[in-house]
Amino acid sequence: MSIGAAGATLVVSIGAAGAAHADEGRLDWPLRPVPAVTRGFDAPTPDWLPGHRGVDLAGRPGQPVYAAGDGVVVFAGSLAGRPVVSVAHPGGLRTSYEPVRTAVRAGQQVTAGTALGELLAGHSGCPAAACLHWGAMWGPASGAHYVDPLGLLGSTPIRLKPLRPRGRITRPTGPRSLGFGG
Repeated sequence: MSIGAAGATLVVSIGAAGAAHADEGRLDWPLRPVPAVTRGFDAPTPDWLPGHRGVDLAGRPGQPVYAAGDGVVVFAGSLAGRPVVSVAHPGGLRTSYEPVRTAVRAGQQVTAGTALGELLAGHSGCPAAACLHWGAMWGPASGAHYVDPLGLLGSTPIRLKPLRPRGRITRPTGPRSLGFGG
């Protein structure tokens, strides 16, 4: 048996970029069409240091902002002077969206693609007409572990990298070398 492809990188795309619903726990884009990322995720270590705990997505004022996945709205209002919507998803994930003029209320069930409200202008440092700050975190608000929401998208490619350094790939010579047989 030849394992000639063992050193290659495998790229698999999960879902479609324009999917209407999150697929098997994966998230959808909160803006449509798929927006440009104007500022990436930059989590600080340790968590209490300054950083960017989400991504900024280019949009336009008044553009609908959609729930990235099924869940329950846990907050819809002003937080530190900014209009925010936060959704709790199954499994302990929470997503946040700001600045958003809300169209939902706390306690409301939403599905992926439900309009949460409208994007507002005025996000600090935004190079576009308006930017959505989209965050994702695991765990309760008091001890949240922030993660890059782009890595949770259904359209995110999965890349498998080889464990061995580049070079010659050794090939097995018999069934025992593949872990079969006695």
